[in-house]
Amino acid sequence: MPIIDPDRPACRIIAVANQKGGVGKTTTAINLSSALCQRGHTVTLIDLDPQGNASTGLGIDRAVRHQGSYALISGATPYRSSLRPTAIPGLSLIPAEAGLAGAEVELVMSDRREFRLRDILAPVSYGNAAPNFIVIDCPPSLNLLSLNALVSAHAVIIPLQAEFLALEGLTQVTATIDRIRKSLNPTLALHGILLTMVDRRNNLSELVEADVRGFFGGKVYQTIIPRNVRLSEAPSHGTPISLYDAKSAGTLAYAQFAEEFLAREMTFATAPGAGT
Repeated sequence: MPIIDPDRPACRIIAVANQKGGVGKTTTAINLSSALCQRGHTVTLIDLDPQGNASTGLGIDRAVRHQGSYALISGATPYRSSLRPTAIPGLSLIPAEAGLAGAEVELVMSDRREFRLRDILAPVSYGNAAPNFIVIDCPPSLNLLSLNALVSAHAVIIPLQAEFLALEGLTQVTATIDRIRKSLNPTLALHGILLTMVDRRNNLSELVEADVRGFFGGKVYQTIIPRNVRLSEAPSHGTPISLYDAKSAGTLAYAQFAEEFLAREMTFATAPGAGT
C-alpha cells in the first residue's frame, strides 16, 4: 500500500543519477518504476536524458514524443498533458523529445534556471491526484538538466557498475549531491547506492563491492543487480524486464530492489525532517 504520512508530500521525487554513463541508470529507472507499480504504487517516470533511452525502453516511438520533458521544463506544456500511458498499469511516462538536447542553452538564460523543474513538480507532488513516486532518469553528466532534477528531488539513487573506473564517477556524484544540498536543496538525501552489472564469476566485482560497502556502509543497498543478458535485451523490445522475461535473474533482482527501496522509504518517513 502507498505510504501515508501527513508531514510528507503526496508523492516522493526520486532522481536516478550518475555522472558516468553506462552504469545501468536508465535500466534502474525503468525497472524500479515498473516493480513499484506491480506492488500497488503509482509512478511517473520522467525521461530527462536527451538520448531518450527510458522512452525507448518503454516502447514510446520517437515520432510521438512531442509535448514531453522538454515542453514540461520549458513551461510550454503542463504536467498532466505531458503524461503517456505505458504497458505497466500505474506507470506513466513523460518522454524525452528532440528539443531536450537544446534545453541546456535555453535554461542558461532563464530566471530561476536551477529551479524550473522543482517549481513545476512542487504543486504536483502535493496534489490530490499525485502519483506515489516521480522517478527522474537524469542525463549522464552534470548539466542544467541534471541540476534541475537534483534540486527538485527528495532523494537520489546512484547506480554503480561493479568496476574500478566507476568508483571515480561515484566520488564525483556524491560530491555534487553535497554541493547541491549546501546551496540549492538542503533536504536532498542520498537514498542509496545500487551495485549493477555484478558478475560473481570474477573477483573484480567482489573487490569493488567490498570497497564500496567498506566506505559507504549502510548507504549501499543489499540488493545487487547481476549482469544479465535478458536485462540488456528488454529495452530493444520496449518493455521492462518483468514483462520481457518474468523469470529472469534481472526480474528477480529488481523485484528484490523494489522491496528494499520501499523498506528504506519507511525509514525516511520516520526520520526527523523527512519529507520536508
